[in-house]
Amino acid sequence: MLNLKEKGFYKGINLGGWFSQCDYSTERLNDFIKESDIAKVSGWGIDHVRIPVDYNILEREDGFKRLDEVFSICQKYHLHVVLDLHKTKGFSFDDYGEDEKGFFDNPDFQENFYQLWERIAQHYGVQHEEIAFELLNEITEKKYLPAWNRIVKECIRRIRLFAPKTLILVGSYWNNSAETVKELEKPYDENVIYNMHCYEPLKFTHQGAYWTSAIQPEKRYRFNESNITPEYFEELFSTAIQKAKENQTALYCGEYGVIDIVPAKDTLEWFKVIHSVFEKYGIGRCAWTYKDMDFSLSSPRLNSVHDEIVQNL
Repeated sequence: MLNLKEKGFYKGINLGGWFSQCDYSTERLNDFIKESDIAKVSGWGIDHVRIPVDYNILEREDGFKRLDEVFSICQKYHLHVVLDLHKTKGFSFDDYGEDEKGFFDNPDFQENFYQLWERIAQHYGVQHEEIAFELLNEITEKKYLPAWNRIVKECIRRIRLFAPKTLILVGSYWNNSAETVKELEKPYDENVIYNMHCYEPLKFTHQGAYWTSAIQPEKRYRFNESNITPEYFEELFSTAIQKAKENQTALYCGEYGVIDIVPAKDTLEWFKVIHSVFEKYGIGRCAWTYKDMDFSLSSPRLNSVHDEIVQNL
């Protein structure tokens, strides 16, 4: 069974908003994250970063060159990288801010997806000990699952022609929810792992969020009012843990975090509880997110608890 601690994909931080969920301006791409930021997060005791990247970036003339430079800096600071395709032609998890439709029904969009991953695999497959591939961020609706299982199989088959040993992360619907991991098919091979995200309970972690209709943004919830316990997360993750065990693979949580409206001490308590469960079951994880994006772990509001949070990532 894969051991993510040994692989170097056990404790991480997302570099969200850099090559995804952005305006793609030269200023953003050049300046949002600098070498000093990567040096800083390396000092937090993590072993990897997750870098969300949109297909738009990789279709730019300088797209792969930019990633080459980033990966070189990460290597300098002894950080592995999860390369996460956050948006593909025809699909984005973000209905609020994107207009990408049709991927799961459109063979041309799917072929574009396969060919993009073939290019990525050709470019980075030789760095299989340092770079992992996340096929696509947060499939949304259950109706997409049959097509997604088929697409995953074909995409990995084509990736493996160029990157036979690279770690590949696959998530399920409802935005990579833990409850839906059980509906994924058996991993393609021994280097494919199950991926989930966790922002539960949503009313606590997303209170005040304007981009989802799942909560009432004007309401506020305190940690001690929300029944957030280790047992809560153990139950939430139970079927995903069992699915990974049955298929002798690892489980990874590619995003988890708390919105910046939540008081610092409550944020710390949530992280302490979820981290205790990650540790108990050997679940790899990558917190959302390093900077800005409403979930910043480098925000001054967390100064009083920051060290304790990052020590337990």
